Amino acid sequence: MKSRLIILIQQASEDMCLSCVVGGYSEFSIQKNPVTLLKELSAIKSRYQTLYARFKPVAVEQKETKSRICATVNKTMNMIQKLQKQTDLELSPLTKEEKTAAEQFKSHMPDL
Repeated sequence: MKSRLIILIQQASEDMCLSCVVGGYSEFSIQKNPVTLLKELSAIKSRYQTLYARFKPVAVEQKETKSRICATVNKTMNMIQKLQKQTDLELSPLTKEEKTAAEQFKSHMPDL
């Protein structure tokens, strides 16, 4: 989550530099004025704090949802294994596409 916020800050910084160039200021002339830099830094910090406060609950909910999904998948896998044992059923080997899908799923859900 923090990396997304850092990316947003970087984009805001790039947008700010672009607006300065379009407005007739070069990045070099801005760097000469520390007061302007401090004001812009303060604005960026405020924006970061606002974004962080806004997205922190989303990150918490995302983590909780991921945990619930992992728990459900684990329960489902256990049920399937029990049913296989009860019925003496063996599944055919996974196809290449199924293996790829399983690997991708596991890479997104390392808790499994």
